[in-house]
Amino acid sequence: MALQINNNQGIFEICGLLNAQNTSLMKHYFESLIENARAITISLDKINDIDATAVLCLGSLYKKAMAKNKIFYIIGSENKNVRDRFREEKMFYVLRRDIL
Repeated sequence: MALQINNNQGIFEICGLLNAQNTSLMKHYFESLIENARAITISLDKINDIDATAVLCLGSLYKKAMAKNKIFYIIGSENKNVRDRFREEKMFYVLRRDIL
């Protein structure tokens, strides 16, 4: 499944595979949102697989949003693939519990 980003009532759901081949598209999409939105919530619950490049990119977006005093949540710790990869990359601290 190709990468797909859906806005579901203010929560940006990322679906499919998130890897080095499509990370730049996701990065540009969310960088523009960081500039224009006050709060962003990204859901990784529907990710089939994620690689280290994508985790580091999400961490970079998180840091960029924090530097601009934006509210930036990444949820998806219930997804085992996401949870394990974030732990491997020592980036688990950016994930929030799935219940907001």
